[in-house]
Amino acid sequence: MRLEQAASASPSPGQPPEAPLALVARVKGAQRLGAVNAAAQASGLYPGMALADARAIYPHLAVAEMDEAADRHWLKRLAERCTAWSPRVTLVAPDGITLDSTGAEHLFGGEAGLAAQVEDVLTEVGMTLRLAIAYTPEGAQALARHGALPLADERQALRALPVVALGLDAEATLALHRAGLKTVRDLAARSASSIAARFGAGAVSALRRLLGEEQAPIDPLAHPEPLHFERRFAEPLALQASITACFADLLREAGRTLEQRGLGGRRFVLTLFRSDGARQRLAIETGLPTREPAPVLRLFDERIAALTDPLDPGFGYDRITLFLPRTEPLASSQPELDGQGQEDETLAALIDRLSTRLGPQALCRLVPRDSHIPEQAQLALPAIDAREPARWPEPPPGEPPMRPLFLFDPPQPVEVVAEVPDGPPHRFRWRRKLHEVRLYEGPERIAAEWWRRKGGEHAAKGGLTRDYYRIEDVRGRRYWIFRHGLYAEKRDPRWYVHGLFA
Repeated sequence: MRLEQAASASPSPGQPPEAPLALVARVKGAQRLGAVNAAAQASGLYPGMALADARAIYPHLAVAEMDEAADRHWLKRLAERCTAWSPRVTLVAPDGITLDSTGAEHLFGGEAGLAAQVEDVLTEVGMTLRLAIAYTPEGAQALARHGALPLADERQALRALPVVALGLDAEATLALHRAGLKTVRDLAARSASSIAARFGAGAVSALRRLLGEEQAPIDPLAHPEPLHFERRFAEPLALQASITACFADLLREAGRTLEQRGLGGRRFVLTLFRSDGARQRLAIETGLPTREPAPVLRLFDERIAALTDPLDPGFGYDRITLFLPRTEPLASSQPELDGQGQEDETLAALIDRLSTRLGPQALCRLVPRDSHIPEQAQLALPAIDAREPARWPEPPPGEPPMRPLFLFDPPQPVEVVAEVPDGPPHRFRWRRKLHEVRLYEGPERIAAEWWRRKGGEHAAKGGLTRDYYRIEDVRGRRYWIFRHGLYAEKRDPRWYVHGLFA
């Protein structure tokens, strides 16, 4: 049995989309719709349509650029999630995943129970699915994309599919249509020799695979086994020097294996098995992938020093194992002439030592987040995980910063006097002091996150429109002030100080 799911993004799980939305891709110099949501389909839009034609049908169409690399990455992550239901999961670009559940469906209550569980889990992460069950992967893929679901008869449903379900190129599909062959049933009624003579051997092979008469090789996701190294001893080890030498030998063996695979370790787990059956486990993480034994040994020394209870070998250890559950690609690199690469490595080593000694949550790094809401535009992540910080946006040369370095959390309320309702502040009172405005710049209008609205209400706190002003008072002090809401949205909007400029 094969289970095929065709997945696409949904604005909010379980909720109908509010407005037509399309992703645009450039095809041969022209902008065309690469994907559309349900509301856009209801308006008559479809993938492959020119953007200009779509605008003519629906002028207020919301458009975003299509990121094919991000789509492939997301599809792979979904496929990795599907390995919980089947050990043989195959990616079918651009939007399909095939699960071979042969011999495993009984674990989930049969084929219907498995399909329901897959749908429930992936719907929770915001995906819209089309599920089809068939005896071949090609049949499941074709039914999921082009069939009428649910199925009454798989054999008849496959033969009723349009010839585009064969997966041939556009030229071969057009030739089939011109020959009057519109469905798989029409093509299956012809002899294989006549099909091959006119449309090529590929059409015959695709037809036979779709009907289950020929098997095609599959390329399931590879699941490399985590690296595991072990030493056993006839006589238990009790001396610290012997234990350290054994551990160094394990790290050198791991380094050779990592080098052969082009990988570096990010997480190392050392387990010491005492002769009386007790075990002691130590784990460390590094900010950068590495396969050098020396820095890993130093981190384990830091980890042991931070233990509240020191290691007790008792009568000795008869087995020591090293497990690498997390690895990443590590290619050879050449040091830069200005020494910048060495400085980065020194900083990474310092972060590793502090995180190992104090705990990974004790040392954080601010990283940019893709949000236009100021207080949500950054995340505090453990510094050992945020190993490649993105560049923060910089103002043009000679221009003052658009955002203050210091933000209040939460913003502090102020009393404002403005000349006109939607105008800039003329004076404001903050912390019982009156400030006269000398200069201002704005407004910078920041709208709410419209895609988070549910049932006509804002799902996130602070869903009103904000008008931000950069203010300088008569004493030269500068503030970042905003009005929370327009008068059209709220009868009496409030004002807040969100930050202070240096």
